Amino acid sequence: MTSIAAAPGRSAPAAGKAAPDDSPIRLMIVDDSSIARAVLSRMILSHKGFDIVATAGNAGEALDALKTIRVDIVLLDVEMPGTSGLEALPDILRAGGGARVLIVSSLADDGAEASVRALALGAADTLPKPGTGTFGGRFSQILADKLRSIGRVTRQGQPAAIPAPVYESTIKLRAMPDYRLGCLALCASTGGLHALSEFLRALPSEIGAPILITQHLPPVFMPFFARQIEAASGRLTRVAEEGLPLLAERILIAPGDAHIQLHRHGSAVTVRLSRNPVSSGCKPSADPMLWATGEAYGMSGLGVVFSGMGRDGLVGSARLIESGGAVIVQDEQSSAVWGMPRAVAEAGLASAILSPAGLAARVTARAGAFRT
Repeated sequence: MTSIAAAPGRSAPAAGKAAPDDSPIRLMIVDDSSIARAVLSRMILSHKGFDIVATAGNAGEALDALKTIRVDIVLLDVEMPGTSGLEALPDILRAGGGARVLIVSSLADDGAEASVRALALGAADTLPKPGTGTFGGRFSQILADKLRSIGRVTRQGQPAAIPAPVYESTIKLRAMPDYRLGCLALCASTGGLHALSEFLRALPSEIGAPILITQHLPPVFMPFFARQIEAASGRLTRVAEEGLPLLAERILIAPGDAHIQLHRHGSAVTVRLSRNPVSSGCKPSADPMLWATGEAYGMSGLGVVFSGMGRDGLVGSARLIESGGAVIVQDEQSSAVWGMPRAVAEAGLASAILSPAGLAARVTARAGAFRT
């Protein structure tokens, strides 16, 4: 049975109604284990700022509950009888009215491929369950921190034709350089894998330039991530290695333990990998990649910043623009976490603020303008 409960002293808002900004983050737990549901609920409610508004033992119960309640985040297990969490994920996202999904599953650790698939399908983040008998302790705090970083839904239930967000009138956009595309540098973090996939699917088969990607993922995920990107893009995709040449239409991905840097010798550009600490604290970090793109490609360099927490990419974007290049960023409506794109936009460094498909159209237009 699905269990639906409003927080004490509160009435449960109907689906589609926005919650006050100071309201708790509303959660649904979907797990076939009643013990796991109970333990997760107890851990979450030991922290302030959360309401468990529903629990479900399978995907069908979750979808039924989403017809009548509003949820900010769905905690979703992967292994469940009948429809698996991965199979149900697209339907849950559609039914959730903007709700985001955090995968909480043992497969998020033991099977990295499942996590990458979940991220590509639209999950905001993943978290491995601790082993048997180890629920509690640090896991409780990590879980609460992830939930807070994903946050509450702010546009739940609004129609597709929503008014332009405030930032469009307050953030000044830069002019896009009128120059051929030499290199496309993409960076993303939380929620970014889904955005990257959507963006790459929307690109034409040829843009006349190499593509670099920095996505915040641990090293174990990178081979699966590369395969996911290759499937989405239809382009040869490799995890970057020292000395690899940049070739038009080939995608190189930053390894999970190093930053992409570049070396130009005449007309040839090759990869240099760095493991030095950077100001953002990320590894891999978008900043060295964007910085190097500016140094190697100047006016022909174009950076794209997708969904993600924090400010990684801000320093590199500034350097890319100083070198004559440009940066475009994902908009707030389509971002799981509007942190990295927002930092670049609010610094006045963005030439466009669009959905992943809109960003792809802008890149296509620029690449096509100089295609012979």
